[in-house]
Amino acid sequence: MALVLAAGPAGNPAAQAESPATPAATSAAASAPFYLSAPGRATAFRWGNEKRVYVDLGLRLVAQNEPFELWSQRKTYDDRIVTEWRRKSGTVKLPTGTMWNFRGVPNFIKVTVRNQAGKIVHSKAHTVCLNGDGERVNPDADARSPYPMGCPSNPYTTGSVQGLQKGWATRLDLPSQMKLANGKYRVTVAVDAKYRKLFGVPQSVGSRSFPLVIKKGTGEGELRGADNRSDGAIARPAAQEPSSARGGRIDGPLPDLRSLPAFGIQVNEGGNYLRFSANVWNAGNSPLVVDGFRKRGEDHMDGYQYFFDSDGEQTGYEKVGKFHWHAAPTHNHWHFLDFARYRLLKADKTNAVRSRKESFCLANTDAVDYTVPGADWRPENTDLHTSCGEKDSLSIREVLSAGSGDTYQQFRAGQSFNLKGLPNGVYYIAVEANPMGTLHESNKNNNVRLRRIWIGGKPGARTVHIPQVGIIKEHGTAEPHPH
Repeated sequence: MALVLAAGPAGNPAAQAESPATPAATSAAASAPFYLSAPGRATAFRWGNEKRVYVDLGLRLVAQNEPFELWSQRKTYDDRIVTEWRRKSGTVKLPTGTMWNFRGVPNFIKVTVRNQAGKIVHSKAHTVCLNGDGERVNPDADARSPYPMGCPSNPYTTGSVQGLQKGWATRLDLPSQMKLANGKYRVTVAVDAKYRKLFGVPQSVGSRSFPLVIKKGTGEGELRGADNRSDGAIARPAAQEPSSARGGRIDGPLPDLRSLPAFGIQVNEGGNYLRFSANVWNAGNSPLVVDGFRKRGEDHMDGYQYFFDSDGEQTGYEKVGKFHWHAAPTHNHWHFLDFARYRLLKADKTNAVRSRKESFCLANTDAVDYTVPGADWRPENTDLHTSCGEKDSLSIREVLSAGSGDTYQQFRAGQSFNLKGLPNGVYYIAVEANPMGTLHESNKNNNVRLRRIWIGGKPGARTVHIPQVGIIKEHGTAEPHPH
């Protein structure tokens, strides 16, 4: 894909053919919170006989005079998402339902492609996540962007932040497969009129038009993977094991472990095991940091929880448990014992089955609510291989940052419930954080989340009916069972 980039708002090829802008129009463009950047022209190549062609449009949004920031929250799972535009002059509440989920701003960008006769041959509106691959475009802009990388996809996320740092651009990674023949086209890309009005973005900087040429490829293409390495600052354990079981202060900011409803619930192909995914997240104003230290000749590590003040300086520690090496094929890393517990409860909420899952590698797999005070928008230890160690590791550090959660999905060993011998009826999947109470947190009364289900069928062909939680649309859920 070959691109020739236009330079800023004035680089709109369509605008260059128009009459000179009035002072008012120029002022409106300069005061817009962002502008749309697009190439002056683009070329895409078709390889072989493929019917669809990959077209990289090279689109970016650029924040101008201040950061462009959207905060979205859902108070309960019965409530619609409320989004606020936070700006220096004051917070603007967007119409309720502007965002359908937390994956991005829906129908934000529309792409239209016309052939040389002017006929529309491709037209599609796209959801846009503002937390894309960022780059600094002004030399006096801040050296780093504080905003998250990507948007949450967990159906039970409760809050998110999207943003563009002032003087920074974010790349819009839109689906780019188009069913177009080789030839010449005209592409028009525009921020939807609803959003241009909401954010005060004139069409002159919210719309772009440029030529596109699709031709036969003549050589081998090259794919380059993204470099997702972290500097790992938070993933480094303390230099050595403490000499005592407790030291310093633990009365400052603390994590607050909570559980999301079990999700991805289904019966396995053999018809006798109930699979599900579970997430425990940190709603506190401090990360959960647990270091493990291995004693010579042992296959376990002693675990210590570390505590930090509001400036991120370590204030104390306490021994809270152990790590062990989990050698199952889908794990192969160090696990902390007693971080969470999964149980299948009867209708009277007494125990029916307990999952064999008893140990965990802590990692920030999901952004659950980045609007909580102290949320870390860019957690650094999302690579399980570095945060959870190797078999010969002498020490490790596992972290669950504020605002993030750790999901264990249904393919993980030991997570399913054995349904053999259980009668049909109503049950609850209980996900419980910190079940033994060994970890220090600000509130231990909000650690359990129950998910009501109905188990039916017969041995070898069990079924599960999953009532919907509030207004959350999750694949496989349904209205409450009549029994």
